Amino acid sequence: MDIEIRAADPSEYDTIGEITAQAYLLDDLLAFGESDWYLGELRDVAKRAASAEVLVAVLGGEPVGTVTYVSPAGGHMAELSRPGEAEIRMLGVAQAARGRGAGEALVRACVDRAKATEGCTGMVLSTQPIMHAAHRIYERLGFVRAPERDWRPIEGDDFTLVTYELTF
Repeated sequence: MDIEIRAADPSEYDTIGEITAQAYLLDDLLAFGESDWYLGELRDVAKRAASAEVLVAVLGGEPVGTVTYVSPAGGHMAELSRPGEAEIRMLGVAQAARGRGAGEALVRACVDRAKATEGCTGMVLSTQPIMHAAHRIYERLGFVRAPERDWRPIEGDDFTLVTYELTF
């Protein structure tokens, strides 16, 4: 069965917000579990769709994954992109669909969008150190670690996000 990647429809926002939230919860990526403040951000697809492109992976007619693509124009969803860079945020795939290519298809779709954007020089993303399956996808698609761009989203906290970049 082929995976379709397309723009998310507003009628799917609740479903794909929950897919993203559950992906982070099941992988134990939230410091405070169900009470983590970031869970609300993961579920709020409408908020990110207002300034970025939310893509959905569909398999058998059902959404199974999602990613937020931030164009080189930036906006409030951009966290670490520099001028000319696109950014990938909030990649999540439903547990039942993992290992079937949805995550890689979503990342490829973001890369294709960036490459098709005039003046775009590359892409950047941040990820947690323990997200090994995602790291393998990024590296397979040509992203390289950029440790000089690693950062801490919460000032005074030891939690560090690692950075990958892809230059065109």
